[in-house]
Amino acid sequence: MKKIRVLVIDDSALVRRLLAEIINRQTDMQCVGVAHDPLIAREMIRELNPDVLTLDVEMPRMDGLEFLSRLMRLRPMPVVMISTLTEAGADVTLRALELGAVDFVAKPRVGLADDFHEMSQPIVDRIRIAAAARIKRVMQADPVQEIRARPPIGPLGRVSTEKIVFVGASTGGTEAIREFLTYLPADAPAVVITQHMPAGFTASFAARLNSLCRVTVKEAAHGERILPGHAYVAPGGMQFRVDRSGANYVAVVEDGPLVNRHRPSVEVLFKSAAGVVGRNAFGVMLTGMGGDGASAMREMKNAGSYNYVQDEASCVVFGMPREAILRGAADEVLPIGEIAPALVAKLTASTDRFRV
Repeated sequence: MKKIRVLVIDDSALVRRLLAEIINRQTDMQCVGVAHDPLIAREMIRELNPDVLTLDVEMPRMDGLEFLSRLMRLRPMPVVMISTLTEAGADVTLRALELGAVDFVAKPRVGLADDFHEMSQPIVDRIRIAAAARIKRVMQADPVQEIRARPPIGPLGRVSTEKIVFVGASTGGTEAIREFLTYLPADAPAVVITQHMPAGFTASFAARLNSLCRVTVKEAAHGERILPGHAYVAPGGMQFRVDRSGANYVAVVEDGPLVNRHRPSVEVLFKSAAGVVGRNAFGVMLTGMGGDGASAMREMKNAGSYNYVQDEASCVVFGMPREAILRGAADEVLPIGEIAPALVAKLTASTDRFRV
């Protein structure tokens, strides 16, 4: 079996050693080299031709983001970021995902050696996912310019406040969600989102989206009303679902058990769509590894929802969308750039009928 060849890039000698040990303990991967700065790494990439890089951000001689930006323009390859679990670290990590990194692991600030070994499974899982991911050359690295170049979308009009759009994503999902949300007009139905992401990163993710979108984007808070023109992101490390309180939809955020190995889990959110929202729900399944949410999306369809699934060509990882399709949960399978326009067209058609 061909092993996944990994190059570790980090300015900390301890982190380089720990990552190399974790990687080399796996039967299906090998650490082929370590580099303490990007300039050395650039030469090692040419010499060793690794399958995956792990990359720190704060390094001497060249910033990790600058290195990543150049790499994804000139020689796109799978990159897993090793990020500091701080607010500043979260912002930088989200920028790295915009630049083309596949995924990230948050490294601890204290107790590095002990905690790193506890994190060994998430680290190697992400390396395996990255090795299988679809990597594209990043031509447009500034989402603000990309959004400004789009034609403006007018208001939808009188869309029922009963309608909610349910979105699930994992690997590659931060950029897919951005692509989806930034198309929506300010009066779009409420959107609820579960993106597999650890605690400490989802608030920065929501704030970044809010700066780019016409709808208001925020991290979901327990008990708040789910309102049109708003998008709610599941807090990292918590389960998120929608419930009824009288005539209103409300957010339920709770420290529930792992579901499909995830917290937050798409399955939890989508099951609430089937049980609470029914035919007023729209489902959107985006890129991600595994099958989280696929069964619940079928339940949504059985309850009357209309579901969109991202196609293989535009996914970073086609796991979750594939499982949804195999379970017969998809009404339409579309490239990521066509999902929001298709939803808007469907909503517009429904408002036209409402006016008549």
